[in-house]
Amino acid sequence: TTSMLLSSLATGTIITASSYHWLMAWIGLEMNTLAIIPIISKQHHPRATEAATKYFLTQAAASATLLFSSTINAWQTGTWDITQLTNPMSATLLTMALATKLGLAPMHFWLPEVLQGSTMKTALIITTWQKLAPMALIFLTANNLSTNVLLTTAMLSTLVGGWAGLNQTQTRKIMAYSSIAHLGWMAAITPMLTNILILNLIIYLTMTTSMFYMLIVSKTKTIQDTTTIWTTSPTLTIMMMLTLLSLGGLPPLTGFMPKWLILNELTTQNLTATAMTLALSALLSLFFYLRLTYTTTMTLSPNTTTTYHKWRFKPTSTTIPLTMALPLALMMLPMAPMILG
Repeated sequence: TTSMLLSSLATGTIITASSYHWLMAWIGLEMNTLAIIPIISKQHHPRATEAATKYFLTQAAASATLLFSSTINAWQTGTWDITQLTNPMSATLLTMALATKLGLAPMHFWLPEVLQGSTMKTALIITTWQKLAPMALIFLTANNLSTNVLLTTAMLSTLVGGWAGLNQTQTRKIMAYSSIAHLGWMAAITPMLTNILILNLIIYLTMTTSMFYMLIVSKTKTIQDTTTIWTTSPTLTIMMMLTLLSLGGLPPLTGFMPKWLILNELTTQNLTATAMTLALSALLSLFFYLRLTYTTTMTLSPNTTTTYHKWRFKPTSTTIPLTMALPLALMMLPMAPMILG
């Protein structure tokens, strides 16, 4: 069943990304939602069921809004072509629908709750794969989307992602707010340059995948759990530190590249206030990444560990995706000139 659900999930995303007609895009999104509901709720735990319900309701509402927006556009213009969404009201509705799908503030409330209610692997799918279909639609309709709405949600998302993340102790919720903040940066650049949007998305996917895989391998659910990771693997702690710093956007790591390029473009377009808001909110995010870095690598927690190694079964989780994502998440900054060229 898992393989069937995952293939349906992939098919839904691919249908949306490769469609020209609004109804096909909508069908792809619906397939996507329907495939992930059992994946979230397969724990048979009340929290998992609640998470699946919350996810279903928000995504269904967003899909309905998207359908409504494209229907209004079809009424007004007589075309169902995705690239010809010219009606202003449709454009604003679509922007809001896609923002809800992605979990951009102020439509972000479902994301931390859903991640907390599902397993680490499901949370990884929701923060990475589930962003692809709405992002594909944003990429296709970037010229027609409402710039004001995008920039407002971008600033709100980075601020919410920073402020709310400070108060969290659960790693999944921290990753959820981190995701909201990163998506805010992507929304900010959408009206200007979609190629930087794609670059930022790819970098976000690699960083988030690496981070989640490290949390999965080390079975880390809370900030307190990070204090004993050093007993699992010293290498893992160092890699986790670097990935967290990359997520925070510190040079010379990969995460610095999208922030640098986006701020550069925003100042070029004279959007100084937006650029300043994004830059300052990045500091808020950086604080909780640094706090995690500190508990992971800088401190030996006052635990009475009698051994240097955690007692554990033979590890069952695969580390191949981690091995592939980590170098990209940490060392891509020198490639910036080539990517820009």
